[in-house]
Amino acid sequence: MTASWIMIGGALALAWLTLGKRALASDSWRATATPLASIIGSGFLVAGPILAHAAGQLAVFAMLGLCAIAWLFGSAIRSNIALVEPLLEKGEDRFLLMSDRLSDLLLMFAYFISVSYYLNLFAAFGLRISGGTDPFAIRAASSAVIVLLGLVGSLRGLRWLENIELPAVGLKLALIGGLVMALVYADGASLVAGDLVVPVEQHPHGMDELRILLGLVILVQGFETSRYLGASYDRQTRIRTMRHAQVMATAIYLAFIALVTPFFDGRLPETGGETAIIELLAPLGWALAPVIILTALSSQLSAAVADMNGAGGLVEDASNRRLNVRIGYALTALVALGITWVADIYEIIVYASKAFVLYYGVQSAIAVRMCWAEGGTWRWLRCIAYALAVMIAIVVVLLGVSAEGGS
Repeated sequence: MTASWIMIGGALALAWLTLGKRALASDSWRATATPLASIIGSGFLVAGPILAHAAGQLAVFAMLGLCAIAWLFGSAIRSNIALVEPLLEKGEDRFLLMSDRLSDLLLMFAYFISVSYYLNLFAAFGLRISGGTDPFAIRAASSAVIVLLGLVGSLRGLRWLENIELPAVGLKLALIGGLVMALVYADGASLVAGDLVVPVEQHPHGMDELRILLGLVILVQGFETSRYLGASYDRQTRIRTMRHAQVMATAIYLAFIALVTPFFDGRLPETGGETAIIELLAPLGWALAPVIILTALSSQLSAAVADMNGAGGLVEDASNRRLNVRIGYALTALVALGITWVADIYEIIVYASKAFVLYYGVQSAIAVRMCWAEGGTWRWLRCIAYALAVMIAIVVVLLGVSAEGGS
């Protein structure tokens, strides 16, 4: 099919840019790529089917709402990079020190859950090569990878795996770009032929659907990684590149959801829902499944390694160096294993969303305090915005449910 060749050609053309020497050598691109890869990685693979289930033809507006919430949380973190980090370095403000420690603990637990999330998706898409969608097989395969990474990290360290992160990011972005190009062609051809139909079924839009959407913040999570790149980039670079990453991710997400909406059937399958994007977009042709699976495998493994590294470092910091990073890797693997066997992928998505939102809520509360103390013309507006972010975090934690739990 023509769409398949456009997908392959577009991905190769973009790979020439994203994997080129200029991109790989650019500090600005590297600082942008880290949060960008986290934001559009795993969420890109599951967003379409879940939003089709929860919002139907209004999915693009639901995605816009999630991106707006992420921007609000991201703004609070950017404010804290500028205002809080200098005070933390002095170590004189006890409130900030305690709040920052609480944030680190919350983020550590969020990473525990997200490692399980990433590797369950890794296993699900990996097994799709042989057509497998059995939940037990997915759990068993993800458990094997979790144990392997935990052992490698505990015995040898995971630093050597970080070398694949930037090339994996470039590959993933190129594949996603190729997929979007194919969707533009397919939708455009249908429009010209008069066959383009946006689903207009009477999809329910009640409290259950709203609660599902509140449990999907993990889809747009990842921008906070800029907060922890201080050893490599200065504050202004991290603030600027986080903003760029969120703008780019929002544009990619909205374009993708808008283009994929005509393919919606409004339901999640009883098994294999985490890989339902393959069935959803099957009309694009033979290249679709290999491109999606390759995107999934490259993004989930690199994301899991990054979060396991982050969790290990936070365990070491939280224990005041009594536990080293390698023990942190083992602890992360143990928790991820437990979550894998007590929750399905939709529940893991909600658990991870709530864990990250707790972290964002604390960061937003810190931002309220700092913008009030800073003063300035826009002080009131900024304080109200960050207070709203705190309230959103509370609502998500209290009301968010899984796609299956809300159906």
